[in-house]
Amino acid sequence: MTTFLLALGLVFLLEGLVLALAPSRLEEALRLLATLPPETVRLIGLLAMTGGAIFVWLAGWLGG
Repeated sequence: MTTFLLALGLVFLLEGLVLALAPSRLEEALRLLATLPPETVRLIGLLAMTGGAIFVWLAGWLGG
């Protein structure tokens, strides 16, 4: 549960950082995503999830 809360906190931290430091760039990125076909957006999401899972596994492997 501690790892989950840590991961969730890091997500909120990074999302908040993006919103605080570069809100206009985020708007541009969202506009770009809106122009992409759903299959491409889905692939980007799957790749992000895979990368996140690898990072979580790596953190557990290095820390434990």
